[in-house]
Amino acid sequence: MRVAIDQISNPSWYLKPLFWLQKKKYGRALNSSLVWATMPRAFLSLASLYGALDRKKSPLAPALRSLIIVRVSQINECAFCIDINSANLIQRSGTEGQCLQLNSWRQSTLFSPSECAALDYAERVTYSDQHPDDACFNLLKVYYNEQEIIELTALIAFQNMSSKFNSALEIESQGFCRFKKI
Repeated sequence: MRVAIDQISNPSWYLKPLFWLQKKKYGRALNSSLVWATMPRAFLSLASLYGALDRKKSPLAPALRSLIIVRVSQINECAFCIDINSANLIQRSGTEGQCLQLNSWRQSTLFSPSECAALDYAERVTYSDQHPDDACFNLLKVYYNEQEIIELTALIAFQNMSSKFNSALEIESQGFCRFKKI
């Protein structure tokens, strides 16, 4: 890791509930959160935005959200994000298959046409040398309504920011997913 997180032993009082929830869910504080906690107001905003995107009443299925998050994390080479979100994907989908074949999803039979449309869109948004063209967007519209496309786009944009932040600072994985490299 390019920054020292061991200096963050006493986060701002208003962040303590977030760290308590992380310890309850994951057994420890998340390395990425410890780094973000050096900017308490930004971290609180980030956590709020993530909560808005990953809510129970989202029009996007939890497994699809995790699938997209992991793929964006893979593209941005974020070890921390791949680790924690792969574990979430496996939990949400109930299988390891898609997680193991996500790097080669175009050649896999494990992904539905709607998932393929969303993955293609996520890649075109994430890769800086690509852009979602009309054909990509029209295919997306076959499976998703406008609200779902807006939420999908917001999720992709959020994960790009998050995984690029973590990747640039080399935030390490914490061993949440049993697969070493996905």
